[in-house]
Amino acid sequence: MASSGNHCRWINLADALSGFTYPTGRTQSQAHIRPLHWYVACRLVVEGGFLPEDITPRPPFRVDSTGAGLTLHHVPDLGGAGEQTVLGGLKTKDIDVTVGKPQVGPCLAVSVKGTMNAFRNLTNRMEEAVGDCTNLHIAYPNLVYAFLHVLRGNREGLRGTDEADIVQASPDGNVASNDIAIRKDGAIVDSIERYHDVLLGLAGRRGIRNDITRYESLALALVRPNPPSIMEEWPGADSPLRFEDAFDRMYRQYDQRYVFAAPKLAKHTARVEWREDSPALRERMNLDYRARIG
Repeated sequence: MASSGNHCRWINLADALSGFTYPTGRTQSQAHIRPLHWYVACRLVVEGGFLPEDITPRPPFRVDSTGAGLTLHHVPDLGGAGEQTVLGGLKTKDIDVTVGKPQVGPCLAVSVKGTMNAFRNLTNRMEEAVGDCTNLHIAYPNLVYAFLHVLRGNREGLRGTDEADIVQASPDGNVASNDIAIRKDGAIVDSIERYHDVLLGLAGRRGIRNDITRYESLALALVRPNPPSIMEEWPGADSPLRFEDAFDRMYRQYDQRYVFAAPKLAKHTARVEWREDSPALRERMNLDYRARIG
């Protein structure tokens, strides 16, 4: 069956961010953030070495096994849709991207959030973030849970004609103060800086006996709208919330819990490597990450 508009596609980060900064559908429909779900799911296969059939939404890949190793094929029609419903300690939770193993259950989960405007209300997200993390870790203390939050980098000044449906305008035609993320001098607005500082308290869970309200990997990123890209200079290089480090943190925690700490399960849980001559890896995707090559 051919993939519909809601089915996972293999896209690079620039295309995923373009769908976020200039959405074609209503934000309530998740159309603006769904491409980032696809980006995460596919990256977990190509870079992370997770099998596509273990991931929801299913990435559009097929794996062939031979005596020479595992070959990865890009098959668009195999892309799946939807979210995984997981039974938490307090209630069920629909998770944006989930890696599950039949012998173990959900092992890695990624929640992806996107905020286009109204940045003064960011702290309202905190209660939801704490509750989700606690709920899942009660039921699955071993779960590697990641939270990725992208913010549209609306710059102070005149609102663009193509931004009328995205940000509010003041009477003089400038971006409304509540929707500004970056000042004219390049400074980040106080509400976003405060949100970053508060999120620090939810980051850095290292083991199953650590605080269950903390995430194993947490990232906060500002997205420049034109061209769509992650703002590299914020947060600072010493921040544990940088987007570029988020996936390495996931992989590290996963390996420690499900492979090194449980060698008898390693044949089921170990991340795989792809043959360098895999057809999928010969496609020119302009990826911002490297494939996991055997």
